[in-house]
Amino acid sequence: MNDPLIKLIDIYKIYEMGNTEVRANDGINLTIFSGEFVAIVGKSGSGKSTIMNIIGALDVPTKGQYILNGEDVSTLRGDELAEIRNKTIGFIFQQYNLLARQTLLENVELPLLYAGVSRKQRKELALGALERVGIRDKWKNYPNQLSGGQQQRGSIARALVGNPSLILADEPTGALDSKTSREVLDFLKQLNQEGNTIVLITHDQSIALEANRVVTLKDGKIDFDGSTEDYRRNHT
Repeated sequence: MNDPLIKLIDIYKIYEMGNTEVRANDGINLTIFSGEFVAIVGKSGSGKSTIMNIIGALDVPTKGQYILNGEDVSTLRGDELAEIRNKTIGFIFQQYNLLARQTLLENVELPLLYAGVSRKQRKELALGALERVGIRDKWKNYPNQLSGGQQQRGSIARALVGNPSLILADEPTGALDSKTSREVLDFLKQLNQEGNTIVLITHDQSIALEANRVVTLKDGKIDFDGSTEDYRRNHT
């Protein structure tokens, strides 16, 4: 098999709360290969948000090593982490995180702007990403002129526009109705079939079943790591 895209080695994230030590992540070992669709699932307090922040290079572990696309990012800080995020990771958030005063096109262009891509190329790539998610005709619209599903598709286009190695989706259907949620999940599955690596963070077992592999967290530790079929047999 090819080299891992993500390799977490003995990851700990420890917070001091007065005299108490809280281990949000408590010795996590996890390997994810390019082309996988993995759901990380857990209840509130399980450590899933903490590990998402580490995988997304939004935070660094207290102890342990995180190798992303062959690069050790566990000791990086500030600008270095921002560069990794911009080059390697496309984020899809529950609340879309589209800027209200910018058009859909300008929102999708943002990662390319930070990467120093020329204005002409930014527009071409952003329109291509919007075409891919089926809302190219909305490129002049502002977020408040779009439905929730269209906003989430815009968020997905922004995640895709820089051709990232990893798409990290944090509760991507949490703010959507069931029909639109189904459309977004089907689109994520389609992206995975096209070769994109997707890590989906969720508290919802039914959403986790959309992935090909499920990792569950409990009390900061991995409680289960296996195929969706095994997860369905053991947890539903």
